Amino acid sequence: MPSGPHDRAWELLQAGYRAQMEGELDRAVELYKDSLDLHPTAEAHTYLGWTYHYQGKAEDAIAECKRAIALDPDFGNPYNDIGAYMIALGRYDEAIPWLERAVTAPRYEPRHYPHFNLGRAYFAKGMITRARECFQHALEIEPDYTLARDAVESLRRMVN
Repeated sequence: MPSGPHDRAWELLQAGYRAQMEGELDRAVELYKDSLDLHPTAEAHTYLGWTYHYQGKAEDAIAECKRAIALDPDFGNPYNDIGAYMIALGRYDEAIPWLERAVTAPRYEPRHYPHFNLGRAYFAKGMITRARECFQHALEIEPDYTLARDAVESLRRMVN
């Protein structure tokens, strides 16, 4: 039985992800775009943005995440990704509202990531107590999250 455009788009998205994980970023971009041409999804836009980020194209990455949000405002990943890209650009005040939206997005599984990223943004702004709270919250959600545990420990050493 032939697969429809949605199935083929999903296959291309998965192939793009594999290419990205193997470091074949140009190929990943091509596959994600092919997927989007067949059937636009928030996931494909988000992953394309992620690939752009790894290629050093932060503004393109942010634009793809905004396209993802336009397609599915409940999908939390692009909110977190925009926040992380803003942090990388040193735009902490702009990052925070995106990360707060990721925390409350209805469809988002690794919810500890935006809490950790909020902690990074607050830390960069010198808001140490707020940063610690965010890192702690990330650990409450995912107790084995090493980056959050390390951040809490670093803050503890800074204060003592």
